Parts: sequence; structure tokens; C-alpha cells
Amino acid sequence: MRPNLSAFLSGLLFALGLGLGGMTDPANVLGFLDIAGDWDFRLAFVMGGAVAVHAALRPLIHQRERPLFAAKFPTFSVSRLDRKLLVGSALFGVGWGLGGYCPGPALTSLASGASGVLVFVPAMFAGMYLAQVLQTRRGASAGTPRLGATPAP
Repeated sequence: MRPNLSAFLSGLLFALGLGLGGMTDPANVLGFLDIAGDWDFRLAFVMGGAVAVHAALRPLIHQRERPLFAAKFPTFSVSRLDRKLLVGSALFGVGWGLGGYCPGPALTSLASGASGVLVFVPAMFAGMYLAQVLQTRRGASAGTPRLGATPAP
């Protein structure tokens, strides 16, 4: 129960931060991504604040022998740039730029009931499902995490 409560509270805090920071408004996001036009720099503070908090707390957290609700800290072994990563990143960026949402803010924005997000989220899940099908058909290459897989303990 404690890990679920921790995940719930973390998600709630994350969603609150996205909402208060303006990340759930596609107009703000598109204004931030439009560096050639009337660039809106304010979301850089949201990103910078998140990076600063992470940078400050990560060393403190890793002084512990283990996390509060798990046996070990997760480790990630994939450290190379490959075609799948580059293509996936490009598709993510195009989707974000066209739709004005990335996954976290899109899910948070569902609470608004805005028609755009009500179309975007099912399309996002369809794309995630299609990626899983394609990855399964091709066979995951060694060392490449499968979609939905948890990090190695």
C-alpha cells in the first residue's frame, strides 16, 4: 500500500506543478516552442525549476542505502544513441509541436475537458500501442528497454 500511496502523491504533486506552471495550456507550450516567432520563455523557468530541485535532491536521496518503498534504486543500462532513440525523439517533438501537449500535461489536462485534449489522449495511447506492436514484431534489440518495462533493479 505504501508504494501505491507514494506513487499517487508523487503523481498528484507532478500534476499540480504542471498545472500551476502552465504546462497544461497548449498555447503556453506552443509559444515556448516557437523560438522563431513571438517566443514565450516562461516555461523555461518550469523546466529550470524542475532540474534545479532534482539536482539538489538527487545526491541527498542517493546517500540512503535504498529508497523508502523499494529494495533498490533503479538503474538504467542503455547509454547509446541509436536510430530508434533519434527517430522516437523526433516523432515525440513533432507530436508535441503539432498538438501542444506532451504525455504528462496531456493527462493532467483531461480534467479540463477541453476537446483538443479529449482527441489527443486517445491518439497518444493509440500511438503507444502501435509502437508496442511494431517493437514486438521486430523483436526488441538487446539492451533496449521495452515499452512499459520497469527499469532493472
